Amino acid sequence: MSVKKNLEQIMNRIKKASEAAGRNPDEITIVAVTKYVSNERAEEAVRAGLVHLGENRPEGLDEKKKVIVSNQVKWHFIGSLQSRKVKKVINEVDFVHSLDRLSLAEEIQKRAEHPVKCFLQVNVSGEEQKHGLSPENASEFVEELVNYDKIKVIGLMTMAPNTQDEVVLRDCFMNLRKLRDLIQEKKLPNVPCTELSMGMSNDFEIAIQEGATYIRIGSSLVGE
Repeated sequence: MSVKKNLEQIMNRIKKASEAAGRNPDEITIVAVTKYVSNERAEEAVRAGLVHLGENRPEGLDEKKKVIVSNQVKWHFIGSLQSRKVKKVINEVDFVHSLDRLSLAEEIQKRAEHPVKCFLQVNVSGEEQKHGLSPENASEFVEELVNYDKIKVIGLMTMAPNTQDEVVLRDCFMNLRKLRDLIQEKKLPNVPCTELSMGMSNDFEIAIQEGATYIRIGSSLVGE
């Protein structure tokens, strides 16, 4: 199916999920996860009106940026970012969704030519195979970032467990929202922490009901 048709269906689902939660659907930003698709499919996504694109590898990002030359497009780095690859990526993206350690923050601070909007990656579910700070460490970690003027912590990101259990998913998203609120109350410089990047193709409606402001949609939008 065309990206345009997929987007129409997803927008409809976003509207319903937002209304169920008493929210405005305009508060939700769709990040089209283009990391697994061809350059042509990514171009189709932009023609359909999507302006936020997500990549998880420096090579993929570089390749897509050579093809998609548009001032409208905002690029998101959504994968785990190795410190040694920061210099390849950091001045090519608008958002980083995976800040999870001080060594990475130091490298971003050293390499970035402008302040970068970052999400702290939090491993809310505690699954061993997932990257991210524990919720307890995240609250302390932001206090170490106050002098990093090239890092703007705009919010938190998490990946929910791969399950159909709505209670588990809702709990995960709700806990990230509560943590966001706690960090926001600190009123730290460079840490507005107003946003929540959570929810993917299989669970974004629950994420929206629990406060997501950025949803990362791949397979149901642009395909595998």
